[in-house]
Amino acid sequence: MKSFVRNILFNAFSIFLISQAISGIKVSGGLVTYLLGGFALTILLVLLKPVLKILTLPLNIITLGMFSFVINVIIFYLLTVFVTGITISSFTFPGLSFSGFIIPSIYLNTLFSFILISFLQSVVVSFLTWLIKK
Repeated sequence: MKSFVRNILFNAFSIFLISQAISGIKVSGGLVTYLLGGFALTILLVLLKPVLKILTLPLNIITLGMFSFVINVIIFYLLTVFVTGITISSFTFPGLSFSGFIIPSIYLNTLFSFILISFLQSVVVSFLTWLIKK
């Protein structure tokens, strides 16, 4: 039970962090929507992700595990369907320049927005889990 509540809080915090950093994800409704999104994302990850992994096992073997990103994208799409306060849309990354290293501005359509946000969410939750274990 404690790990389930921790996962809900980690997912809610990751949604909050990503919504603050990227303009492609919009959350309307405040803290309740973040917690509801964290709860829904935890339920989807616990119940639906293993089923999707088993169903897509041949594709996952052929692509050497890279198809798991598609599973995360599907889960995030279902999150936006179930929690109407969370929307993911296309956006333009404004670019970045630091010490001679330049990332140009780039337009991300909705599919790539879902991919980027699901990747960032897994990174944030993995970091928080590592931080707690330490």
